[in-house]
Amino acid sequence: MSVATPASVGPTEPADSAGRPAGVPVRATSAWWVLIAGVIGFVASATLTIEKVEMLINPTYVPSCSINPVLSCGSVMMTHQASVFGFPNPLMGIAGFAVVIVTGVLAVAKVRLPHWYWVGLLAGVSLGVVFIHWLIYQTLYVIGALCPYCMVVWSVTVPLWVVVASIALRPLAGNAVARGLYTWRWSIVTLWYTAVILMILVRFWSYWSTLI
Repeated sequence: MSVATPASVGPTEPADSAGRPAGVPVRATSAWWVLIAGVIGFVASATLTIEKVEMLINPTYVPSCSINPVLSCGSVMMTHQASVFGFPNPLMGIAGFAVVIVTGVLAVAKVRLPHWYWVGLLAGVSLGVVFIHWLIYQTLYVIGALCPYCMVVWSVTVPLWVVVASIALRPLAGNAVARGLYTWRWSIVTLWYTAVILMILVRFWSYWSTLI
């Protein structure tokens, strides 16, 4: 007589020849997004660092991202918020996005990284998301100027968090929160973009209205 075995709940990781988990599979689109987001964030952070060094060398230097009274990264980079931990914030971006680039390269090459790695990356990106929202508040309502290169970092960090979260939480597919996050991930990103754009429009409407 055959004995029925209970079906497994949620996806399981395949095992290698030694019986160890072979890692979390990543869709090609997600892998490429992690790589592209890492490259964009790294370039923006490196450019900000170079501009900061130029300003320290030459106090009269005008950064390439200082375009008008509102879009003026020079005004932002000279504030204490731009060096929260005693060194320029973009240095953290260079280090963090370098890790993201390496992760993206491995994912595109179909190297299956262990689940704990994706959870650790999610924790790091989550800290980055919290930090950029603090910076968004500071630039909008305290400093009163916008840094274009900083906004590039903002624009890739939140979608990066959504993609990494969808990968890291995949083993929890049976969890309602994880399933909802995955299902609505791009809607969340769209709402976030809309909210930030609206805040920028409202905060600096007195200037934007003069351009119409």
